[in-house]
Amino acid sequence: MKTSVSVKLISFEILCMALLTACPGKDGMEKVQQEATVEQEISGYEKDSALEELEVSIYENSEQNNASEEQKVAEDQKNDQPEKDAEQALSEGTVREPEISEPVIIESDWAAYFDGFQGAAVIYDAADMRFNVYNRTLAEIRRSPCSTFKIISSLIALKNGVIDPHNSTHKWSGEIFWNEKWNKDIDFSNAFRESCVWYFREVIDEIGQETMQQELDALGYGNCDISDWEGKQNTNNNNRALTGFWLESSLAISPKEQTEVMERIFGEASVYPEAVRNTLKEVMSVDNGEEAGISVYGKTGMGQAEGITVDAWFAGFAENAGRNIYFCVYLGRTDDKNVTSTAAKEIALQLISDYCGGAEN
Repeated sequence: MKTSVSVKLISFEILCMALLTACPGKDGMEKVQQEATVEQEISGYEKDSALEELEVSIYENSEQNNASEEQKVAEDQKNDQPEKDAEQALSEGTVREPEISEPVIIESDWAAYFDGFQGAAVIYDAADMRFNVYNRTLAEIRRSPCSTFKIISSLIALKNGVIDPHNSTHKWSGEIFWNEKWNKDIDFSNAFRESCVWYFREVIDEIGQETMQQELDALGYGNCDISDWEGKQNTNNNNRALTGFWLESSLAISPKEQTEVMERIFGEASVYPEAVRNTLKEVMSVDNGEEAGISVYGKTGMGQAEGITVDAWFAGFAENAGRNIYFCVYLGRTDDKNVTSTAAKEIALQLISDYCGGAEN
């Protein structure tokens, strides 16, 4: 204990001597205090200056923010004004909301073209938003599309990869059909032009009911009814290779709807790939003689009930002077006439020629 106290006393004495040695005396102490006071004053001045600068900065930022807010409010009001003006004008009845225009329907007297056939014709000029219609009542009645449906089954098959135009041959089963041109292996192009039913029966089966229904619904094709997939409602044929829902069965479409469907496929707003449409145009191309400036694309179709022709068609479109004209000619049962799809095609080609030439404009 004594030793510890002695050590502490010695340490204290050493500390005091060090302090006395470092101390500059009374004058020195005053000088030190003066320097400290000056330093404090300088430090205080610097702090005051810094605070003033901070206050100025805060004030400037506040002014800028206020200006920005005022500018934003002014811009919002400016942007909202046209809408408010439009709403006010609508409420006051000084302007009207834009109306979606519908094509006009003009009833045309084309009886001379039909020469006694019971039938209807529609020409849809999309550029002029105009339907020219002969026998409007019949033009709006749905009938079996027959082989004109090959346009649609081809479109769907090409789009979904069921038909590859470069590898499209189907093998003939060996069954003898009434059309000799069907009794062989056949590819897509020839099957379309020869209207080979067994080929497209196979294609449609490959497409399948689910995909077919979805595609017809999207296209808005007539009644979109494929419920008689096998074609059992067909009273003219019970050979499955030659029947189906599109042949005097559940599916039906009107002549006017035929032209609307053609426009959805080949018109400016078409959703179908260009390559698919071009391939389809190739097989639909029709030789229309020396008709200058008019390219015609279409498909015939014919259906019978108990051996009597009850439906004959030619439907498609024509290109002329940079625009498309969509057409459909339909012939119904006419007891004293030979109703055929060839007759429907001849009427259509003459109508198109006269229409594009100005006779019906």
